[in-house]
Amino acid sequence: MNKFRKYLLMIGFIFIAGILNPIESKAQSDPGCDPLDPACPIDGGVSLLIAAGIGLGAKKAYDLKKKNKA
Repeated sequence: MNKFRKYLLMIGFIFIAGILNPIESKAQSDPGCDPLDPACPIDGGVSLLIAAGIGLGAKKAYDLKKKNKA
């Protein structure tokens, strides 16, 4: 019976997600900035992702170096 409940719950979740998906998919509004304009900022978190990637790479390199020393 427990397996049937999980199956029914999964089917229900997929059904609800399918119904709500068209409600959530709306066209984006105009950002109000020409992408070719040099004054238009493209920093929508990209710099944070780059910094996080550099930090993660540095930590992995440090851990690998520390492991090889020991």
